[in-house]
Amino acid sequence: MLIVPRLLLTRSCIRRLHSTVRTAMALRFDGRVALVTGAGGGLGKEYALLLANRGAKVVVNDLGGTWTGEGKSSKAADEVVSLIRANGGTAVANYDSVEDGDKVVKTAIDNFGRIDILINNAGILRDRSLLKMTEKDWDLVHAVHMRGAFMVTRAALLYMRKQDYGRVVVTSSTSGLYGSFGQINYSAAKMGLVGFSHTLAMEGEKYNILSNVIVPIAYSRMSATVMAPEMGEIMKPVYVAPIVAYLCHEDCTDTGGVFECAGGWAGKVRLQQSQGTTFNNPITIEQVRDKWDEVCDWTRVTHHRTAAEVGAMVVEKVSDKGDESDSEEVSVSYTFTSRDIILYALGVGAEISQTDTSELKFLFEGHEDFSAIPSYAVLPAMNSALNGVMARGIPGVKEFSLANALHGEQYVELRKPFPTEGTVTCVGRLVDVLDKKSGAVIIVDIETMDEAGDLLSINQFTTFIVGAGGFGGKRSSQHAKPTVPAPSRAPDASLRHKTLPIQAALYRLSGDYNPLHIDADFAKIGGFSTPILHGLCSYGIATRHIMRQYCNNDATMVKAIKTRFVKPVLPGETIQTDMWREGSRIHFKCRSVESGNVVLDGGYIDLDPAKLASISTSSAPPEGDAGLKSSSVFEELKQHVASTPDIVRKVKAVFLWNITKAGKRVAQWTVDLKNAPGAVYYGEPRGEKAGCTLTLSDDNFMGLVSGELKAQQLFMQGKLKLSGNIMLSQKLQGLFEARSKL
Repeated sequence: MLIVPRLLLTRSCIRRLHSTVRTAMALRFDGRVALVTGAGGGLGKEYALLLANRGAKVVVNDLGGTWTGEGKSSKAADEVVSLIRANGGTAVANYDSVEDGDKVVKTAIDNFGRIDILINNAGILRDRSLLKMTEKDWDLVHAVHMRGAFMVTRAALLYMRKQDYGRVVVTSSTSGLYGSFGQINYSAAKMGLVGFSHTLAMEGEKYNILSNVIVPIAYSRMSATVMAPEMGEIMKPVYVAPIVAYLCHEDCTDTGGVFECAGGWAGKVRLQQSQGTTFNNPITIEQVRDKWDEVCDWTRVTHHRTAAEVGAMVVEKVSDKGDESDSEEVSVSYTFTSRDIILYALGVGAEISQTDTSELKFLFEGHEDFSAIPSYAVLPAMNSALNGVMARGIPGVKEFSLANALHGEQYVELRKPFPTEGTVTCVGRLVDVLDKKSGAVIIVDIETMDEAGDLLSINQFTTFIVGAGGFGGKRSSQHAKPTVPAPSRAPDASLRHKTLPIQAALYRLSGDYNPLHIDADFAKIGGFSTPILHGLCSYGIATRHIMRQYCNNDATMVKAIKTRFVKPVLPGETIQTDMWREGSRIHFKCRSVESGNVVLDGGYIDLDPAKLASISTSSAPPEGDAGLKSSSVFEELKQHVASTPDIVRKVKAVFLWNITKAGKRVAQWTVDLKNAPGAVYYGEPRGEKAGCTLTLSDDNFMGLVSGELKAQQLFMQGKLKLSGNIMLSQKLQGLFEARSKL
């Protein structure tokens, strides 16, 4: 199907079409009002020019003084305003000091009635080494940078809150992030602005007011004091402006970020924390000296987004200290290959058929998106460090047989997608031992690192030892990851999987060789009449069900999995997973269809909220649309896309179809061939705008996909309307040819 009739278009028409496409794709600021401080030259001037060029009304603020903060002039701001107006833009000048923030913002309100964008760019330098610096040098720099940003932002925020919209960019510097000799006043102010923006991002987020920090490197009259003249051509301010402009656009949803940029390059900056160490009481200076290498060890790092996260981590570390005195870490390497990934997938029921190859990515190492099922992250930890921790003996618990060891709960947190081969290091430690009278509960935490030392996953194993209780220990633990009850309403979705009679025998090949799952005599010692299925096998099946229902089998969406093992499943029984979606958390409960027993309870899987937003889990049209013939075609396309993952790599676009009847739109369908593994669902695109929108009647749509009607004819007659990047519509040809063959 060729949507755009090339043969019927003249070259001038084609040029106009290309121009239309470029315009449709351009990011505009029409209707927005921007205030740029220090916009009389350098970076601020480029920001003002670019925003005005893209449709914003701009307030050009500049005191017009020297770069050391002396004097005043209207010339700089007036020249920029004149340049904007000469290019067809709208701008006014403001000559107030940023310390008079109310006056600066009032210019925007008086002239344009609102303020949407604020770029805090004004700044001065008064460079001297610390011993030579005067109080005036310190105060002037902080007055412009810190106090000025505070005064202008506070004034602007009053209006942004009423609008429920605002974009704020705060200018920091590499001098602030890393220090710079002779700029101690400037460095302190610029680092202070990072904290300023972080806090503003928190306070403004609920009002749709986003704040980010820009750390630019550009040649200007200020930077000329520390930058060689030959850098002027490489580090032009114009190279920074598009990055700042994007941060100011409504399409940008980042907030609380810090972005370095220079010469056409940009990167995001964040703080990292080493894993650190704890000290035994009483803490001595000598202890600190002896463990200083651990304090400074960057092998394992953590990134915190908020002060609350840091506080929680510190409390956890300090609370752990008293319980860890007798617990040494066990570190074990574990090597696995793609064969292990595939064997595990088979063990938890992954399958393919002629009509459904959506799980091929878990079973074929040659697949372009070959992935590990996220719950596989449990196995390296269990098969290495867990055994090592348990082998050392459990304080207060007598020796026990494997037949009496039952898996009580399991938690795994994925920090990165688990690799499909390699050698990982698993570091485990005993976290707590609980006395439940009838048995002992052993809690073990295991961190898994890749070959580069980056944290891949965190596991928490909770094991119940039958008959090992009564030793006088505590009954609860602050370290345990709790289960969460499912909502009381009916499940939002349910899926079933019938296990094989040999399911346990197949799953144990992944390394869980407990004879309880294969040997009838051993099972009887554990109180079971017959071998039972591994709880972790059911855990993997539930993970598969949720990935199929909510993730389009995208393994990278899964961030954490938790459940409690309640009752066993016998090989050959059918496992039903009931699911409830609450935001980005999917609660689940599993039961055996044959026995009716709940086998997994209190379970949840946390998904990546950003990726979840782009996936629709319900592609069924409303009952009122059942009479549309096009609905059945889109349902067929849904199956075709699910079984043809390569199509996303080839098309890379999102299409929105508006179906009409009697001239009125009666249905909308999205065909997402951009975000792997692809999707077809009823309604508008989720989390992303359509690249191309096609509008036609239900009858014409059926004629088009059947081949009875030609796209060129419908297009020229005005019966097929296109908007957005209309050139993308050509990529649909193969999709509908494939459908017609079905």
